[in-house]
Order: sequence, then structure tokens, then C-alpha cells
Amino acid sequence: MPDAVSGYTPINDVLGVQQTPQTTRKSNDELDKDAFLKLLVAQLKYQDPNSPVDSSQFMSQTAQFTSVEKLTSLADSQTALLSSQQLLSASSLVGKTVSYPGPDGTDVSGVVTAAQLSTDGPVLRVGDASVPLTSVKEVKATPAA
Repeated sequence: MPDAVSGYTPINDVLGVQQTPQTTRKSNDELDKDAFLKLLVAQLKYQDPNSPVDSSQFMSQTAQFTSVEKLTSLADSQTALLSSQQLLSASSLVGKTVSYPGPDGTDVSGVVTAAQLSTDGPVLRVGDASVPLTSVKEVKATPAA
């Protein structure tokens, strides 16, 4: 509903957001694609019929939306690719002897028996210890038994 004083519709009404004290909101510089589309539709809906939005402006906004959507998709793909590459790197160490700092700060060596990808990145299993890949100081070929 338009504000009686300014004549403009509040942004929360356009986006369909009910503001309550418990509402967690994104920071002011973050809008998702749904909010962008709602704003674009609201702009068209509430435009002045005597001076409609310039079609080049509309096309520019649509192109910006498409660019943002493609960049988001690219970032997601890059994240998945990085995770796969990290797991591949960690799995290539299975059967190798690695050195890493132990709990007391001295270097510990052991043979990697498994690798997994956790939320913190790749983790190697060396004996009973879980060792983050970033902690590995040295990798050696394991001598044949």
C-alpha cells in the first residue's frame, strides 16, 4: 500500500517481507535473484503510464540479472571443482608416508591409509590420527615391505 506522505510503496511491501523483530535479514548489499525479479516486476507495475520505463533500461536490467545469475552458477561450479580437486590430491597420498606436526609440535611421520573431504577441507587418516592436508610438511614414497 503506498505511503500517504510520500506516495511511494515501501520496499518491504513490494518484496512481500513482513518486518518483525525476529526477522533475520541479509545485509543491505545482498539481494538474491528472486528479490531482483520482484523489484523489476514492481518497477513495471508501478511505473507512470505517461512516462513508461525506457526499453533500453529494461533490457540493461535484464542483462544485469542474467550476468549475476551466470556468475553465481559459475562460482558454484568452481567451488565443486575445487572440492573435487582437493579430494583427488588427498587421495593420491594414500599409501605414501607423510610428515606433519604432532600435538606437541614435533614432527610425526606415518603412512596415509585413507583420505576424506570434510567441511574444513581434505583430511588424511594416518594411523589413528586425522591430519588436515594443509598440515602435511613432507611426502615420501613408502618403502616396500
